[in-house]
Amino acid sequence: MLRRLSADDPRFRTVDFRPGLNLLVAETRPGAAKTDSRNGTGKSSLVELLHFTLGSRPLKGSLPTRPGIRNTLFTLWMDWPGQDDGIGVSRRGAQPGIVLTDLAGADDGGLFAFRHAREMPLPEWTAWIESDLFRLPPDHPGVSGRALLSLLVRRVGSHAFNDPVRTYPQQSAAEAAANLAYLLGLDWRLASGYRDLAAREATRKQLRSAMNDPTWNQVVGTTADLRGKIIVAEGDVERLRREVAEFRVVPAYEELQRRADELDQKVRSLPEQDVIDRRNLADLRRAVDEANDPDTAYVDAVYRELGVTLPDRVHQSFEDVRGFHASIVRNRRRYLADEITETEARIAERERERARLGAQLTETLTALREGGALDGLTALQQLLAQKQAALEALRKQHETAQFVEASQREITAKRVELQEAVELDLEERGEQTREATWLFSQFARRLYGQDRDAYLTIRAGTSSLEITAHVDSRDSVGINKMVIFCLDLTAAVIAHRHGRGPDFLVHDSHLFDGVDDRQVTEALALASEVAAEEGLQYVVTFNSDKLQRARLGGFDPSPYLIEPRLNDTFDDGGLFGFRF
Repeated sequence: MLRRLSADDPRFRTVDFRPGLNLLVAETRPGAAKTDSRNGTGKSSLVELLHFTLGSRPLKGSLPTRPGIRNTLFTLWMDWPGQDDGIGVSRRGAQPGIVLTDLAGADDGGLFAFRHAREMPLPEWTAWIESDLFRLPPDHPGVSGRALLSLLVRRVGSHAFNDPVRTYPQQSAAEAAANLAYLLGLDWRLASGYRDLAAREATRKQLRSAMNDPTWNQVVGTTADLRGKIIVAEGDVERLRREVAEFRVVPAYEELQRRADELDQKVRSLPEQDVIDRRNLADLRRAVDEANDPDTAYVDAVYRELGVTLPDRVHQSFEDVRGFHASIVRNRRRYLADEITETEARIAERERERARLGAQLTETLTALREGGALDGLTALQQLLAQKQAALEALRKQHETAQFVEASQREITAKRVELQEAVELDLEERGEQTREATWLFSQFARRLYGQDRDAYLTIRAGTSSLEITAHVDSRDSVGINKMVIFCLDLTAAVIAHRHGRGPDFLVHDSHLFDGVDDRQVTEALALASEVAAEEGLQYVVTFNSDKLQRARLGGFDPSPYLIEPRLNDTFDDGGLFGFRF
């Protein structure tokens, strides 16, 4: 049960709770005009602060984060399983992610137990609520402690009084039904299965709508196209895997590469030198052919025809000259022969060099071709990783395309299968459905008379487990609000009886807006009786004038009034003790 709500701001008016019915009343100050409002007294703020200390995540601009109180530390003391002295939990709007807990330490057998404060992150606190207050298992998809608290502590700011099952307008029917099913003792796992189907159907609709976009095939494609791309990508990956497996790292790869370049340059330069030497060789051979002994016989013939007889001395001179020229020709032939021999030797040597360099180049290139540098292996491995990632992306796209192209019959079949499973489970859980229906009927008939039909319909719908409350009433004013009252009281009683929920239920005064005075009177009397019988705590805020009409109807609220008494005094009459 809730014990106390306080704050470290001395102006805040501490609220002390008690077992059973708790009435927090907002009174009208003496002399107030009929047009004065009590909306700012703090009735709804009490509910918001309870939610805040019990783990809600405040939105920007919500009550705990407002400038006037964001640094105020609010503390809720409450009963807690395994803690005889209860537990205190504190939070401030300026640090919404931090929760301070104050609880008793383990009794070591000494004279005194001890208490200790602990700071914990908000998710850990909500996990405590789920495991200790609601006994949720570690794995509880579709059901959460915060959603369950929103059924037991409804907030007008979330429009929680608009629908008996939903606690906020955007909540899906499947999620809302799953949480209520847990409190009522039904199979909440089956109920949350609708949520998974709804998510799948929504995704399918979005993707099906996207398929109408011309860019769809560019982003996802069809299953047929993607199958072809996957086959090619798998071949590329397999080829690269083999290359990586067969890759041989050459330690001096860069040196071999430089050596291959040098050998290639040398091999390329040899033909140029051959061309020059072969041209020179042709010139040398032509020069040898042209190097002949001089012919002087024509000189004597010319002089004889002229009738001139040359003396022997002259003939001797010609012989000397002829011998000299013959010597020159011999020397030239010898020189040319030596040059030809050297040139032919150079050409032959280059031919041998070419063969040798070619063999070295072939050996070097083979080493380069069969292996590579470590950088080359790394680059090859990176390329393989990229190809593998691309292949995986194609497979994901193929799965998406398959999902989108799958027939609606698959989802329909699963929906039918789930409906059958839920219907079968409801039959097997007849005791739980009877308990919930009977309690709700008794509560509603207490408010509207025993001759009125009032019952719960629990069945497997097409999109959610359908829990519908029926109250036959000729007077429909406020009927929906009292349906919520009866359903909440039913869920709180059953959950507490079977250890699936805490022992408190909280309602804001807005629940009774538009409700006839007779039903308000009966609701308060019923709540006080049920709370006493079931060991529950029912906290409700009220305006004094509506409570006065209930008093006139036969309900005495005096034993259930709790402090403080709120009023519309401008300065300090509200819950916070000041205006902000």
